Amino acid sequence: MKKSVKIDRPFLISVILLTVFGFFIFSSASLGLLARDGASFQSVAIKQSLSLLIGVVAFFVMSKVNYKYIRKYAFYIFLFAIILNLLLFIPSITFIHGGAGRWINIGFINFQPSEFLKIAFIIYLATWLSEIKEKVSSFSFGILPYMVIVGILGVLLKYQSDIDTLVVIAFTGIIMLFWAGAKIRYLALLGILFVFAIGIYTYMNPYAWQRIVTFYNPTDAPQGAGYQIRQSLIAIGSGQASGRGFGQSVQKFKYLPEPIGDSIFAVASEEFGFIGSVSLIFLFLFFLFRSFKIAVRAPDTFGMLMAGGIAIFIIVESFMNISSMLGLTPLSGIPLLFISNGGTALVITLFATGIIANISKYGKG
Repeated sequence: MKKSVKIDRPFLISVILLTVFGFFIFSSASLGLLARDGASFQSVAIKQSLSLLIGVVAFFVMSKVNYKYIRKYAFYIFLFAIILNLLLFIPSITFIHGGAGRWINIGFINFQPSEFLKIAFIIYLATWLSEIKEKVSSFSFGILPYMVIVGILGVLLKYQSDIDTLVVIAFTGIIMLFWAGAKIRYLALLGILFVFAIGIYTYMNPYAWQRIVTFYNPTDAPQGAGYQIRQSLIAIGSGQASGRGFGQSVQKFKYLPEPIGDSIFAVASEEFGFIGSVSLIFLFLFFLFRSFKIAVRAPDTFGMLMAGGIAIFIIVESFMNISSMLGLTPLSGIPLLFISNGGTALVITLFATGIIANISKYGKG
């Protein structure tokens, strides 16, 4: 397989810009945490900086490793990710935050296993679909295995109260099935079943149902369930055209819940305004465009599906965060990738983009 000399340059630039801008936005948003608790600020800043360093190394390593080697170990990578998530059933090592047990704490390290599940799922599904080839159009070889896999992951993620991650995984998988050649009628049926299942889950879980109620009535309970979206919209609106300026957000100090997490886009919008927030969205879209171009030029189906799947997962997750802060979709616990606090998410994102960078070296044309 012929290798080109360099990584796709526009793609590399998009990753660098998202990473650098993300770190600056995070640094500014962290000042809100400093005003509330200096010790927490120091801890978060150190962890995020260390995660960034590990992520950059992961990107560099994966950009050097021939992506076809990953295919040989796809099953074991997926199995390892499932085992990591099963560890959350052990109370003594499970760290609970915000009422959800999504983190493993083993003393010297604290990480979120579901982040590994996303990239492991994409790698395994890309491997599976590239091996069955023309059989993907059949229900037995294409749709049914996908339903079994997502069903297993659904059980693991329900235990973590992390339905948002399941949505990202399921949607990414459906798009990968479409690219691989699955029949439209099967995909439509799959989509209907998935929406129905999510609807039942939402209705049966009060915290999820409250998100829907708040989405339709954001002005209700302004000091309760509607508080976060209300403060987010105030922050975004007060940024106006050009923003208050770097570090000048007011909302991050007293009003926004999780200014370095779920609400970080609101902080960015307040400081950089409409121009800055739209520029950030266009940067994500440019990343998506270059990733798709790399996927189309990939020398094999596996490379195409993996590059495209990674791009979809990053964009869907990031835009879920942005749209929820704008009040366009219900609030979610999904981070804004490259930017939000969350060391595991940052490392996995840079690890995954390193894989796309490597695929770009073998592109056709």
